[in-house]
Amino acid sequence: MAAMEADAEPTKVLEFGLGDGTYCLDIGVIDEIVDAGELTRIPNSPAHVEGVMDLRGRTTTIVDPKTLFGIDEGGSRDRIVVLDADCLDESGTIGWMVDEVFQVRDVAPEDVDEGTTADDDGVNGIVKSDDRFVVWIAPDVTGS
Repeated sequence: MAAMEADAEPTKVLEFGLGDGTYCLDIGVIDEIVDAGELTRIPNSPAHVEGVMDLRGRTTTIVDPKTLFGIDEGGSRDRIVVLDADCLDESGTIGWMVDEVFQVRDVAPEDVDEGTTADDDGVNGIVKSDDRFVVWIAPDVTGS
């Protein structure tokens, strides 16, 4: 992500839970949010690929971002955040299995600390939110 300009408009993000942490994605890269359903496991797939499922006639690869980001297991894994393939450099539809979805909110540029994540391609920045921090994940780190 390019550095956010101080006079830029706020960005809408979706906040969700993975393990004990709160993370977010730019709402513009999200196609839909669905309940986790039955997955078909794919033999010999990478560890972060949970399987595939049919979403309205589309075969959707379901990825576990906890494995991608080294987050401890735990949580209910109840929801799938389906990413918009047109916004990513992906050939198919990808969904991230998350523990829960919290809210959509505006993030002002001055609330994002990009300095702490300058060397991490998978993170756009850390959002300061009241008394907690939210990790803003780069959507192209799907690892499919």
